[in-house]
Amino acid sequence: MSRTIISPANGNSPKIAASIEISPKHALEMDNLETLIPAKTRAYITDVGTHDGVEMAQACQRLVDLGLIAVPHIAARRLNNRLDLETRIKRYADAGVYDVLVIGGSPERAVGDIGSTMEVLATGMLDANGITQIAVAGHPEGSPDFTDEVAFAALRLKKQFAERSDADFRIVTQFGFDPLGFINWAENLSEYGIDLPVHLGVAGPAKITTLLKYAAMCGVGNSINFLKKRASSLTTLLTSHSPEAMVGPIENHVMSAKKTAIHGIHAFPFGGMAKTAEWLRQRGSWEFPAPHFQIANEA
Repeated sequence: MSRTIISPANGNSPKIAASIEISPKHALEMDNLETLIPAKTRAYITDVGTHDGVEMAQACQRLVDLGLIAVPHIAARRLNNRLDLETRIKRYADAGVYDVLVIGGSPERAVGDIGSTMEVLATGMLDANGITQIAVAGHPEGSPDFTDEVAFAALRLKKQFAERSDADFRIVTQFGFDPLGFINWAENLSEYGIDLPVHLGVAGPAKITTLLKYAAMCGVGNSINFLKKRASSLTTLLTSHSPEAMVGPIENHVMSAKKTAIHGIHAFPFGGMAKTAEWLRQRGSWEFPAPHFQIANEA
């Protein structure tokens, strides 16, 4: 499989391409987003259950107007019913969206009559509304909600569906801190009959205490243990985590491998949008065609 890399204009070695997560609030309210995130970058708009389809569509519209690729989350178990799903997809399409991330989402029990990613896909509504790019979730560290066997079986079903769909599918994973584990997970998917492109999740620069909070919220067990080992003293707790320990080995693997399933990284800005965006710019994963201006403060 091909991989997505860029050759920075500053002459540094090629870098793996990166997308980023953004909340509807930041998508709608942050000033000068175009100086933070370069055009044609995928910006995934989170749906944490507090935003209705109208606000999500407005967030999509603003990102599209700024030249970004808006990728709204569609959380199956948070949908009220099929009409809710259809209305949301149409609003997103009207805002210029052609790329979405479909996830099961919390809560454990569905709010309405749709309970899984496959049920969203099987409606055919995404294909019918011009969605040509679809991401589904991957869990390299597993999940407290299901076994690895269940996870691989679900990904196989999505791979089979992708073969029948007009859309291009990819896997976007949860974040973690074990680069070799993530690399092995991605490269071994083919053994389970899954050959979709993989974008590995990484946490942007943030304090260890912040990462511990998000790791606990997301149920990322191995990452919690990793961070707890690092956070053995008050001094360590107050320090910031450098994403390069995760991204460097992944990038080296992608650049050296003759064939790889890994096509990019997906950054979770737990330490703030501006901080993560600036890290990606400084390391060369993001290049701006125009001069880079002073980054704006976050609301």
